[in-house]
Amino acid sequence: MNAYLKIDPWSIIENDFDPANHRASESIFSIGNGRFGQRANFEESYSGKSLQGNYIAGVYYPDKTRVGWWKNGYPEYFAKVLNAPNWIGIDIKVGNEVLDLATCKVESFKRVLNMKEGVLYREFIAELPSGKKLKASIIRFISLTNQEIGMIRYNISPVNFSGSISISSYIDGAIRNADANYDEYFWTPVSTDIKGNQGFLTSRTRKTEFEVCIGMNIAITLNGKEISPAFENTHKTDYIASTCTINLSEKDEIIFTKTASVLSSLYHSKEKIRNDAEIVLIEAVNDGFDKLFKGQKDKWAEKWEHSDIVIEGDDAAQQGIRFNIFQLNQTYTGDDERLNIGPKGFTGEKYGGTTYWDTEAYCLPFFLCTAEQRVSRNLLVYRYKHLQKAIENAQKLGFKNGAALYPMVTINGEECHNEWEITFEEIHRNGAIAYAIYNYIKHTGDRQYLVDYGLEVLVAISRFWSQRVNFSTVKGKYVMLGVTGPNEYENNVNNNWYSNTLATWTMAYTIESIKYVKDNNPSQYSQIKDKISFIEDEETKKWADIISRMYYPYSEEEGIFLQQEGYMDKEQITSDQLDPSQKPINQHWSWDRILRSCFIKQADLLQGMYIFEDRYDTDTIRKHFNFYEPRTLHESSLSPCVHTILACRIGNINKAYELYLRTSRLDIDDYNNEVAEGLHITSMAGTWMSVVEGFSGKRVGNEILVLNPLIPQQWKSYSFRIIFRQNLISVKVTNTLIFVENLTGPTVGVQVYGQGYEICPGSDIEVKTLTTYNS
Repeated sequence: MNAYLKIDPWSIIENDFDPANHRASESIFSIGNGRFGQRANFEESYSGKSLQGNYIAGVYYPDKTRVGWWKNGYPEYFAKVLNAPNWIGIDIKVGNEVLDLATCKVESFKRVLNMKEGVLYREFIAELPSGKKLKASIIRFISLTNQEIGMIRYNISPVNFSGSISISSYIDGAIRNADANYDEYFWTPVSTDIKGNQGFLTSRTRKTEFEVCIGMNIAITLNGKEISPAFENTHKTDYIASTCTINLSEKDEIIFTKTASVLSSLYHSKEKIRNDAEIVLIEAVNDGFDKLFKGQKDKWAEKWEHSDIVIEGDDAAQQGIRFNIFQLNQTYTGDDERLNIGPKGFTGEKYGGTTYWDTEAYCLPFFLCTAEQRVSRNLLVYRYKHLQKAIENAQKLGFKNGAALYPMVTINGEECHNEWEITFEEIHRNGAIAYAIYNYIKHTGDRQYLVDYGLEVLVAISRFWSQRVNFSTVKGKYVMLGVTGPNEYENNVNNNWYSNTLATWTMAYTIESIKYVKDNNPSQYSQIKDKISFIEDEETKKWADIISRMYYPYSEEEGIFLQQEGYMDKEQITSDQLDPSQKPINQHWSWDRILRSCFIKQADLLQGMYIFEDRYDTDTIRKHFNFYEPRTLHESSLSPCVHTILACRIGNINKAYELYLRTSRLDIDDYNNEVAEGLHITSMAGTWMSVVEGFSGKRVGNEILVLNPLIPQQWKSYSFRIIFRQNLISVKVTNTLIFVENLTGPTVGVQVYGQGYEICPGSDIEVKTLTTYNS
């Protein structure tokens, strides 16, 4: 844990420059707009440790894996999110001295991420080796109103000297990924051209042949008046720069405005991308910094209106939730069904790929409630369009008859994860995708999705499950062997409770969905049957048999379901018995030692209790929580939020608050000592879930919105808005009263603490807050 940032409700603030924290800050202060994003690297030269990162949505490279590619069914490559050409570069020299905060004396320093406006600020005073001091302030944003534009306003002035300052704006295409398997370049130069204050660089990815064109324009003012200095241009195959030298007196101020257009061939033809980059750039320059900056503020105000969570009385909790919501909103906008949500978003390269099961299990609930319906629908359509690839993935592993295994990691539908125990065994991701279809329809009421897309996916996944299990004559039950559950600290286990439960639930929901489509759209059902060669009676009979005779490991002595078969054979010790210096154990223990321990990386069986909580009464959930929580280390970012929700469910509000702070401040305080590699974007949705599904107890049941709110004693109140069906609902919970208002939409049914209410448009209800609530 490294809590070096100031607590503030709307901002992330770093008040001093410590090079040891710089790479972490580069991640934390990242900005983006759904189309591209940028780590908080310095514009000027920095010779210290840094991970330069500009990432463009949908652009990737299939980096040949170093292990296993020669084995049957093993992925041949790992899809890398590419570090794209660097557009932010602004080098500054005074004589022969380079402004470099790694070598200068930093007299003062402040970096601020204004989450309300989506803007990164930085200011500093630096003393060069000669004793000359420079004062600088920088504003950077990536536009939400024009998703192909980034802007920088760099103010600089001499503090204690007069003389010439050289400023060089550049685009650097000679970029490498830090995680390249064979240390190769992923980019090939295509073209560069530069004239005066404007230039363009086009690069092409190897193998995949995406093209990216980045343009730049420079405008300069001196003491408030626009000037046009002579520019010296540098032109290489993979680098362009415009350099000017300006004579300054002490305390003069230069404002150097850099506008960049960032275009990819996902949206522009390769023949026109260079010209289009110029058109987009000129339009932005004509609009000007101030107009685009105002548009940025206005667009973020719209986003916050729907997705903000307000916490009164606890600034650490408030900052944590807003940071997570901010990162989610700038990572994914839902405008393009070809895109998805990577685990690091635009903040780092680790993990690669574009989507994991995190999207369906964690991100979908957030976007269901905070964005218009098309956004969450597009997340599901993304998977539907990859269905054929999922079938091919399953075929490579020996499955047949249209069985689908969705990939653990992908960017185009192909499996590209290259750790065998995850690639082949962590098959619960299939269940997460099936559950997402159910969750989407339950929340939105959009049953047409089932007809148009969902049923095909459900049948393909159920076919996989029915082939993945086998009948054990010893047990007289169906079993599932050799799997890895969400808890990756146990690999190659038999009868993981969560995976077995998801499998039978999916088959049952598929049978239910078949009936719905057949009854309501018989002609379309007939077309689907023909398309996928579905033999209904034979296949559903097999599924029903598996559902009725699936094996679930259980401990009679403890009176609980076991996480997997043989779990009680492990030495049973709890996490409080661990030496704190050994945490996280994945950074201190051998993998052999981890696998033999009883310790749990993240919610596994409890993940299933969360998803299927309507199957279990409070006492059953409490018993399982009290057994597994002490054995869980939460060394996965996906874990604390699930435990927070269940702790609320059983009325353990103190534990829920403890875990909420952990999930909400996981990256800000760097709990697991890994934020330098990038943020945990997908788990950030779990922070939102912790409040809305945890503390407020939000559910959907019998077609109405259900709330069972609790409030931590540290808070005066919390409030949020959610979209439910055609309604925008406002919820505020205080220590004494709950206020639920129907802001827009028709009359809506809401249940609070089991009592039903009808709330007309523009009206609200008040309900007394309970100190404890267990259904």
